[in-house]
Amino acid sequence: MLTHLSIRDVVIVDNLDVDFAQGLCVLTGETGAGKSIVLDSLGLALGGRADAGMIRSGADKLTVTASFTLPRKHPAFAILAEQDISLEDDVVLRRVVGSDGRSRAFINDQPVSVGLLRDIGARLVEVHGQFETHGLLDPATHIAALDAYRRVKSRDGLDAACAEAWAAWRAAAATLKAAQDTLSSALAEEETLRHQVNELSTLAPKAGEETELTAARSVMRHGEQIMKAMTEARTVIAENSDVEAALRGALARVSRVAAQAGGKLDTLCQALDRAAIEAGEALREMDRVFADFDADPAALERAEERLFALKAAARKHNTTVDALADVLTALKARLAAVDGGAENVKRLAASEKSARMAYDQAAKALSTTRTEAAAMLDKLVAKELAPLKLDKATFKTVVAPKPEAAWNESGMDRVAFEISTNPGMPPGPLDKIASGGELARFMLALKVVLAGSQDRAALIFDEVDAGISGATANAVGERLARLAKNVQVIVVTHAPQVAARGDNHWRVSKATRAGQTSTKVEQLSTAARREEIARMLAGEKITDEARAAADSLLSGPLS
Repeated sequence: MLTHLSIRDVVIVDNLDVDFAQGLCVLTGETGAGKSIVLDSLGLALGGRADAGMIRSGADKLTVTASFTLPRKHPAFAILAEQDISLEDDVVLRRVVGSDGRSRAFINDQPVSVGLLRDIGARLVEVHGQFETHGLLDPATHIAALDAYRRVKSRDGLDAACAEAWAAWRAAAATLKAAQDTLSSALAEEETLRHQVNELSTLAPKAGEETELTAARSVMRHGEQIMKAMTEARTVIAENSDVEAALRGALARVSRVAAQAGGKLDTLCQALDRAAIEAGEALREMDRVFADFDADPAALERAEERLFALKAAARKHNTTVDALADVLTALKARLAAVDGGAENVKRLAASEKSARMAYDQAAKALSTTRTEAAAMLDKLVAKELAPLKLDKATFKTVVAPKPEAAWNESGMDRVAFEISTNPGMPPGPLDKIASGGELARFMLALKVVLAGSQDRAALIFDEVDAGISGATANAVGERLARLAKNVQVIVVTHAPQVAARGDNHWRVSKATRAGQTSTKVEQLSTAARREEIARMLAGEKITDEARAAADSLLSGPLS
């Protein structure tokens, strides 16, 4: 609820603080006393349009602060948490407007955009009056209002089921489209893909092959020098002797006398043995290398041709030689998408169709309960209209299908509250059909029925009693009081029958001091309240009869 309103330097208000209470809060006062200034100031704190012309003469800025106490489940807290705004027991909205027309907004003393202030304000307060109506006047809010009413009555859980089915359908549709796009793209390049796969498969590139070929080519390019060196080395060995045989002969001779040497020849024998083995291995390796070079004289040409082919393929695919194997793998996968893509798309299409059917079923179930709730809502609102001097009017909640492009997590329905104020006239939008006073009373009737399903912290009715009196004004007061059992209601009224219903009563008045006129708001005691209602009944001169009538209203207004 709205707990406190602080106004500084707005029009004729210099310094004003009002503490509000729960229930039905009544504001009365003579015409021109400043009631509209109080509401306009609250509107600024809620994110309304700022105007430097509202600054009190002689001041350089105006400031309005509105404090609210909310239940922790109120949706405003979730919005504030998303914006990293510190949360306290109260939500405090503040607006400052300078003489240059610039406006600053704050929530809990943290600077915010006016847009955020307006968003939060719209979730806290709803204003209804002859010239200004928010909230339910916007057709976009009607489906949420009907669903909130329906949930209170049925608690069927269909909203969540529909939202889940919608999310599943959209996910399935997105997956299907991605697969269709991939298949379409693959089909468009199928011939090219097959050629590239065949070409690279024939080439059969392997990771690390470029390094191996480069090294081999380097060796083969120096093959003539290597062969010459090998030949010369073999010749040197052959010209001198058979080194391995000589070493073996020397070993045999030493071994025959080693036993008589008392171990002194053992190391020599081992050395000769190792030398003979190494000499033999060296000669065999020399022969192998010589044979390899001599066995394939065209190896250099083949290695260079292979390396050239690999580098050409790498340039063609804009990659490296080592990455060609991965390119081939990727191309094969894309070709597989062509070969198996149609089957995959078929499978995903079946899944998407199933998800759509599930959404269709959930949305239609929701539509059925909405239609039932709408009929119940219309019936209850109709009962409220006659006592409010709207007996010739009709109210209808239209639940109609939306085009598929407009379907969403809330289902397939468009919901609109429509009215007809005269018999035989077709129903139409609330704000297009009803006059100012009628519209406020329509909203009152609707709000009474919706009581308990709305999340506003406060409802404001500005002169909802305009143009009515007597029993009709009493009916308005009775409904305001009934509504105030569920939500704080602040009403600006000229009707004593309405004022008498208030749980709390404030009088707005003007006073002139030292040539300066200012508005003040004072909460009335029981006695002062009696005088104010008597004034509302009698006019400027309060009579005993007016006081007696005020006592009658205060002691028990007609129901």
